[in-house]
Amino acid sequence: MYIAASTRCFSDLGFQEACHQLAELEFDKVEIFMSDEGNHLRPSDVVAKPDEFINRFREITRLTPIAICLDHDVDEVVFSAIAKLAKTMKITQLTASSSPLGTPFNSEIDRLRNFIKITNHNGIRLSLKTKSGQLTEDPHTAVELCQAVPGLGITFDPSYFMCGPYKDQNYDHVVPYVYHTHLRDSKPGELQMPIGLGDLDYSRLITLLQKQGYQRALSVEILPELLQGADRNLEMRKLRMLLETLL
Repeated sequence: MYIAASTRCFSDLGFQEACHQLAELEFDKVEIFMSDEGNHLRPSDVVAKPDEFINRFREITRLTPIAICLDHDVDEVVFSAIAKLAKTMKITQLTASSSPLGTPFNSEIDRLRNFIKITNHNGIRLSLKTKSGQLTEDPHTAVELCQAVPGLGITFDPSYFMCGPYKDQNYDHVVPYVYHTHLRDSKPGELQMPIGLGDLDYSRLITLLQKQGYQRALSVEILPELLQGADRNLEMRKLRMLLETLL
């Protein structure tokens, strides 16, 4: 396992400044966060000029890109372009959002099967983020989606399980399907807490992942809307150092 950080931690800033901040905090691996909200990094802008984005990325930072995370659903044309971009940048992990609650299960299966064909063609792992308000807010549904779409995995964000409607359920059965992680400290009712004040047992989580042979990223994802200013940098540094002591 290795430690990375998502540019989502600084998605209130421009993409270049976000990369600069992560490097200043002594991260050397980065997850590229794309969202249609705000001006951080829009998928449509990236796929419109992919070569320009790749050249720009190489110019602005020496961080190693290890994953891409799409914050919102995109159509197959944009998704295919993002997968090709990942392949060109030698990124092997792509996180997508599951559909909103209420979406028919079979419709979601059809959508994901189309996506998995695209990622398989490009040699990319595809996983769904566990998140409240989406089909993956239920750990059992998240696993069922993976079982119904061979090759699909989970981007495990335990904070949403801790704070969502299934907070009293055990989610260990999700771990065998984990391709990627998003980490911050949390407790029931508080999606993001100062490091050490929440209830997330990082040691236990890492042990569970190790038992499954997990050798991929522990990606720090601090939500900027819940923590800004100097405190954000401090919390990110504390979480990086904590994870380093556990590996």
